[in-house]
Amino acid sequence: QVQLVESGGGLVQAGGSLRLSCAPSGSTFSTYAMGWFRQAPGKEREFVAAISRKATTTYYADSVKGRFTISRDNTKNTVYLQMNSLKPEETAIYYCAAGVVVTTAVRAYEYWGQGTQVTVSS
Repeated sequence: QVQLVESGGGLVQAGGSLRLSCAPSGSTFSTYAMGWFRQAPGKEREFVAAISRKATTTYYADSVKGRFTISRDNTKNTVYLQMNSLKPEETAIYYCAAGVVVTTAVRAYEYWGQGTQVTVSS
């Protein structure tokens, strides 16, 4: 069982930046691919970014390419999502997820955090 805890959310003005962190419990962090997803009120959960176990592969949603960066530090058991040039429409709860393979598919991830709220004001 893997427990995921996100942090770093908050209120930011449009054009601003935030860095989210996710620190899974346990010593098996490096064996999991990690993903970030988000869900706005009334909308389905959507893929944002994903990174493979050794950080050799990354995927991004088209809407965030060039602005968001996913990274991981296996020595610190932490995955990050650096978000720049944020837009009001990106207001959502952001979730960290762990899975066996790196993929954009929501259903492929086995473990999920409780989420962290990101609010972008206009």
